[in-house]
Amino acid sequence: MDTIAVMGAGSVGGYYGALLARAGHPVSFIARGAHLAALRASGLTVEREGKPPIELGDIVATDDPAEIGPVDLVLFTPKTFDLEGAAARIQPLLADRTIVLPLLNGLDIAERLSALVGGDRVLAGVCEISTTIAAPGLVRQRGPFDRIILGEPGGGASARVDAVARLLQAAGIRAEASPRMPDEVWRKFYFLEPYASACALTDAPLGPVRADPDTRAVLTACMEEVRRLAEAEGVELIGVSEVLAVFDRLPADSTPSLLRALDQGAPLEIEALQGAVIRLGRKLGIPTPVHQLVYAALKLRAGGRPAAPPAT
Repeated sequence: MDTIAVMGAGSVGGYYGALLARAGHPVSFIARGAHLAALRASGLTVEREGKPPIELGDIVATDDPAEIGPVDLVLFTPKTFDLEGAAARIQPLLADRTIVLPLLNGLDIAERLSALVGGDRVLAGVCEISTTIAAPGLVRQRGPFDRIILGEPGGGASARVDAVARLLQAAGIRAEASPRMPDEVWRKFYFLEPYASACALTDAPLGPVRADPDTRAVLTACMEEVRRLAEAEGVELIGVSEVLAVFDRLPADSTPSLLRALDQGAPLEIEALQGAVIRLGRKLGIPTPVHQLVYAALKLRAGGRPAAPPAT
């Protein structure tokens, strides 16, 4: 396994793609807009908290996967609302041997992607990391989280999972192969989704949200709703108080990607987050009133904020 393409090479894809390229793998970055223009003009820089930066001056960057052709591994990192469109675009990257590793937020990513590119190609993956595009061509990572967990979508071990995990580890990426990926997906969702909901609803970073009793109650209620759904699906999660203890140790200015997108006027991943909670709650007959409120509060901004008209 050698050739790699990063589909949706924004902050997450750019970060992990840079580590793989630094390790000597031929990596192609598929991006768009000003970020793509910067990648083509001056390469990719990744700033890492507590570590030296990575500077890649000469990289392959394109918006057309057909220019790349079949590869061994596709890191699939678009936003969830672009999953179907991005899956259609990666067809030129796929051969019989190609493995697709998605690193997106949501409960049903591997299933949705498998239906589009073939389940024999798709792994399940979650990443725990905080990254942003600080400027076109510049990815910034901060905070204590920096890990990928991957495995077979339905659980169990396999040679292909082990091979991808070894490749990532050899590139300096904290990667773990898990035989219980359905549970890992829920654990990530249990942490991310309430965090995203409470911060986006209040338009505030984590510090103020956890410090105020009323907004902390919103965070707690979101966690409790997610935990009830997981239990109904047969997944045992740690207690709410244990996750709150983790939140209390994070930097006060921590922000979820949903809040950053809201502040930037970008499209929102609410269907993969709050919408997923509401839909599953209806299916299982479990009320999710707090998530219904958060969803309603964000829905009119889900498509992003239109650009202001030019001044006259």
